[in-house]
Order: sequence, then structure tokens, then C-alpha cells
Amino acid sequence: MLQQTQVSRVIEAYARFLRRFPTLRALARASLGDVLRAWSGLGYNRRARDLHAIAGLHPQSLPEAIEDLDALPGVGAYTAGAVACFAHGVAVAFADTNVRRVLGRAILGRAATEREAVAIDMRLMPRRRAAQWHHALMDVGAIFCRSREPRCAACPLRPVCRYRGAAEPHPPRQSSFAASDRRIRGAIVRALTITPHTVAELRRLIGDPRVPHLVAALADERIVETFGHRVRLPE
Repeated sequence: MLQQTQVSRVIEAYARFLRRFPTLRALARASLGDVLRAWSGLGYNRRARDLHAIAGLHPQSLPEAIEDLDALPGVGAYTAGAVACFAHGVAVAFADTNVRRVLGRAILGRAATEREAVAIDMRLMPRRRAAQWHHALMDVGAIFCRSREPRCAACPLRPVCRYRGAAEPHPPRQSSFAASDRRIRGAIVRALTITPHTVAELRRLIGDPRVPHLVAALADERIVETFGHRVRLPE
């Protein structure tokens, strides 16, 4: 839920989701439509679809080995490493946005690429306290080593950091959410959490010409399904 979504939006949804699906078995037994309804408001509905698929594959417990985690639907190297480290105490190198920025600035004087950050992480990570190490890097990145207006004077890494507030090009701004396909996709799914609609009804309701082709894309991704001329969440 925290992937590309703010903590403030996730906390309440997380508690609500666990009340509705307290175990993997409960999640596996639910329809994808019910899972999407519980996920509504978080966006990136592919995450809910993949989570439901994972529960269907492993209704008793999740795998622990990194290669098995990496093979799960929607899980990549970063997520597999983070789960193995935080849940099972495995000393594995991985890098999210904060880790790339903190390690890159401290060692290279600039934000690192993922490949660079993983290499640095592998070299510096303490083997017996890997989870605490990564929590600390993420906290430093969120509190002090921010992408904009970093708090270098208060940062605990200042004595060993090569960056120290040096000028650094900002990453290009993402396109406005209001104009994005993601907003329209989310609006389609939210509308279908209440009742099925025809494509024409969805287009009138949402008021955007992209609705038909985005409905088709959602259907290809198995996030919605069509029956006759109507569109609904999977049952």
C-alpha cells in the first residue's frame, strides 16, 4: 500500500483492509471485486489484483526465500529484498528512493542510481542489524536528506557526507495527477464499486474521452470485466 502512496492515506486503509481480510486465506477466498472495493481510494489497483493473486497462490503462508518472493505477481527485486530483510532478518542489499538518495549523497555526493545504491548498500550494510540499518536510512531520507530543501545542518550523517547541500539537479516533475490516465482509471474503478455501468454511462459520469480505451486496458489487466454491454468489477 505504501508504494507511491503517502503514509497518511495508507494508515486508515491498512487497518480497514486487515479487518476485512485478516488472513491470507480470507483474502484468497474473497472475490477480486471485493478486494478492489476494499482497496478503493488508494489507487494503483494492479497492486490489489496482484495481492489477491498472491493470496490465491499461498493461502497458508508466504515464501521466505528471496528468489521465491521475487517470483510472486507484482513483486520485484526491491520488494522481495525489503520483505526478506524486515520480515525474516535476511541481510540483503536493496534500495528505495530514500536509500538511493542517502547513500548516493553520502558516498558519491549525489543521488545514486539503483545499481549504484545496491552496490554501496552491499558494501556498508551490517550483517547482524540489516533491518535496523535500512530503517535508519529510510528515516534519514524522509526526515533530513529530503529531495528538496534537505536539512543538512541537522543531519546525523553530515560529518561523513560528501553532499552537504551541494547543488543537485531536481528530477523532472511528473505530469499533473488531474490530467493523468491514472486518475481516470481510478475514477472508473470507484464508479464500479457501487454498481455496473455501460462504457457510455462511465464516459458521461466521468466526463473524459479516454474512458473507453482505459476500460479496455483495465479489462486486459483483469481489473474489470465486461458482460454484454456492461462493465463490472470481477466476481
